[in-house]
Amino acid sequence: MDLGVAVGLFAISFFATLVALPKWIHRARSTGFVGRDVHKQDEREVAEMGGIAVVFGVLLALLVMIALETFYYGDGSIIELLAATLSLLIAALIGMVDDMLGWRIGLRQSEKVLLTFMVPIPIMVVNAGHAMMTFPFLGQVELGLLYPLLIVPIGIVGTTNAFNMLAGYNGLEALQGVVIFSTLAYLSWEVDAFDAFLISACIVGALLAFLIFNWYPSKVFPGDVLTYFAGAGVAIVAILGNIERFAAVLFAMYYMELVLKARGRFKPEWPAKVLEDGSLAVKSKIYSVPHVAVALLRKIKGKAYEYEVVATVLLFQLAIAVVTIATFKKWF
Repeated sequence: MDLGVAVGLFAISFFATLVALPKWIHRARSTGFVGRDVHKQDEREVAEMGGIAVVFGVLLALLVMIALETFYYGDGSIIELLAATLSLLIAALIGMVDDMLGWRIGLRQSEKVLLTFMVPIPIMVVNAGHAMMTFPFLGQVELGLLYPLLIVPIGIVGTTNAFNMLAGYNGLEALQGVVIFSTLAYLSWEVDAFDAFLISACIVGALLAFLIFNWYPSKVFPGDVLTYFAGAGVAIVAILGNIERFAAVLFAMYYMELVLKARGRFKPEWPAKVLEDGSLAVKSKIYSVPHVAVALLRKIKGKAYEYEVVATVLLFQLAIAVVTIATFKKWF
């Protein structure tokens, strides 16, 4: 497949999401499926679960991609691509269940994590990826069955849940996704992993369309349907592209988020405090990466507005992306 196919799939994903999202926002608001925007003084109501439009856009593009490989190119197996699509669907379904039922029946965090162990199963059963992995100081190691039975589930379950932790600010999840998947697309292209490259392009297209409605002030929230879907997508792309070690570097900020959340035993209130002028402040101690951004901005300029916090976190992620690419260049 050439670059033109990637542009076409990107466009399909972008415009499908762009068309579907306003309809979803209208339907969600008319049925009362809304949430409070806790980082606004008026705590306005915003349509929930907008990630469903992203899932729709990406899956439509992936189906076109599968059709092209089946009927036009016919130059390889589509088994791994079908497995990746199924895993993404399972992740989206689990996120949807959490969005629609979690607040009603009170799903525990441990229950949500257990559910995500279903996500890697399609990737595991088709033995997708490469069991030969390179480790620092050890070099190349053939993992055999340990790869599909251990590395794959740990990676997919880990990123699925981790991506869901760094959230809650207008545009944050989508922007993080754009940077991460754009970086993965570049790395996949460099190693000639075209399925991984095209999946990344599809996800970036949908996320950019979603950002039009999710950027400050947001008209729609992503919901767990998007965060689980995108989190699973990171590991799936890394596995198909044999770039797991670089994806691990790219996820550095999520390790920090895990440490900060664990510091508060995952229980403290994560929203920042909204002041009278609409700026934000940390309520007590720092329990997340956005809290770090809030504290840093207040120290530098005296105030921290929500869009500035998101932009600061984005700069952190861009710096990590540069380090990831530099690491890739050194190893290759």
